[in-house]
Amino acid sequence: MKNLLVTGGCGFIGANLVRYLLTESDFDGRIVNVDKLTYAGNPMSLSDIEARFGSRYAFCRADIVDRPAMAEIFDRYAIDAVCHLAAESHVDRSIVGPGAFVQTNIVGTWTLLDLARERGARIRHFHHVSTDEVFGSLGAAGFFTEETPYCPSSPYSASKASSDHLVRAYHATYRLPVTITNCSNNYGPYQFPEKLIPLMILNALEGKPLPVYGDGMNVRDWLYVRDHCTAIHRLLQEGPTGETYAIGGRCEMPNLDVVRRICDLVDEHAAPLASGPRRSLITFVKDRPGHDRRYAIDCSKLTNRLGWNPQESFDSGLRRTVAWYLANPAWIHQVRSGQYQDWIRQHYGETAS
Repeated sequence: MKNLLVTGGCGFIGANLVRYLLTESDFDGRIVNVDKLTYAGNPMSLSDIEARFGSRYAFCRADIVDRPAMAEIFDRYAIDAVCHLAAESHVDRSIVGPGAFVQTNIVGTWTLLDLARERGARIRHFHHVSTDEVFGSLGAAGFFTEETPYCPSSPYSASKASSDHLVRAYHATYRLPVTITNCSNNYGPYQFPEKLIPLMILNALEGKPLPVYGDGMNVRDWLYVRDHCTAIHRLLQEGPTGETYAIGGRCEMPNLDVVRRICDLVDEHAAPLASGPRRSLITFVKDRPGHDRRYAIDCSKLTNRLGWNPQESFDSGLRRTVAWYLANPAWIHQVRSGQYQDWIRQHYGETAS
């Protein structure tokens, strides 16, 4: 694996993966980062990487749906492995505008698969990053596993379920060497502020309301993003193709408890508010449509077969995350003010929607 294509490498997980592979792992090849640079694609999250790694890192602005553009990238860089993370990923946005999710998550995945198929034996590994949301909602007990039937509840999760099926079909029909992972909710540095944890951290810092859907008892399994990156790296190195793996952090937590812990950590590290402890900012709002009640992952297959385990507990990972956001006000300002979009326009032309 000498020329790894990472799609969506300017997004949250993608940027962390690029950074991990180049700065912490034993990966010694080249990473080609392809990103459309939509609202959540921020190349400034990797602003130091190109300068540090020269020919071992290349960035291409392209839409994975654009077959000619992607074909040219596959061939120009002699791509021999793919790690596919590019996706529209926010459930609320999929409810308002599902069309973009169909295009990127389904048509885009098909485009990449078909280009990889055309290049035959040159493609040694095609890894597809998916979500536990394809499984729908759990009851009070039990866990998602690799054998759990699909039952998506939102346009986002339905589009990801479709892309998973396409990946499996290309393995079954064309013997494309694929792996799939279905991960739980990621959190950590460089996450776009519309997501739960960074939104709550930033609102708590500024004394703004902390909106919690419904009764706050929707449960998620939380995976620190660096732990996710180590799992992907292990799969790219050792994962038998044709297999699916569930990746979780073993950190099951109701949303309300997550927000309360964020409040306490921000109170601990930031200036106090005149109004009192930040837990008083919690505000319950109308639940969103199709809001799954509980997700939890059994990741024992990945542990037993490849020896992977998450290194961060929820307490340690959340403490690291709050500390990162407190220590990086410039990055936060770039994102919230739209400065990163100005930078994109200066270097690449108009930003994508």
